[in-house]
Amino acid sequence: MRIDNRKNDELRPIKFTHNFTKHALGSVLVEFGNTKVLVCANFEDTIPKWMEKDSPEGWLSAEYSLLPSSTETRCQRERTKISGRTQEIQRLIGRSLRACLDLTKIKGKTFIIDADVIQADGGTRTASICGAYVAIKDMIEKLLKEGLINENPIIEPIGAISAGIVNDEVMVDLCYQEDSNAQVDSNIVLTSSGKIIEFQTTAEGLPFEKSQLDEIYDIAKKSIDKIIKMY
Repeated sequence: MRIDNRKNDELRPIKFTHNFTKHALGSVLVEFGNTKVLVCANFEDTIPKWMEKDSPEGWLSAEYSLLPSSTETRCQRERTKISGRTQEIQRLIGRSLRACLDLTKIKGKTFIIDADVIQADGGTRTASICGAYVAIKDMIEKLLKEGLINENPIIEPIGAISAGIVNDEVMVDLCYQEDSNAQVDSNIVLTSSGKIIEFQTTAEGLPFEKSQLDEIYDIAKKSIDKIIKMY
């Protein structure tokens, strides 16, 4: 039996609150149970310096942070040096969103995602990816309406979810307590058609079977299908 009496394939209550802030072109408060992340999307009429000036593509970058009181014990702000964990999550969010965009349709522009965790209870990175997709989608609709881009660059929707093996059972959307006791820990990002963008799966102790890996994919795909319908 899970901590909150959910079935193994049951998601926590999920909510997307659009236009949560005034100034961002796209802003979403995404909630997965007690995990709450504010995700904002904006753009700049420039590309990173490392890209060639005549590049046929634009770019997307992401920043992620845990607010100090988002965790049970206050965490320190990362002012001058970003931790390895934060860098990993920022890159994950960026890779995931770039995978669902045709960057040639935003030539000369950079889309910027800011994901700030207000309250953490497991699955912050996957919630951030889902919120980022929704925020980007909302921003693109405004850019198209205002004539700032000519075509919708979204190839297909994406979604993300955490999963794992806890007490020898495959479970989806782990809360913090389940995640901290997991035998196998997964973060999965898929397109709406089921293509894999990220499949991060690690044994925290003993190795696991391929059949369990397949079960993790299946439970994640079923869950991501449900999440995408909520957008």
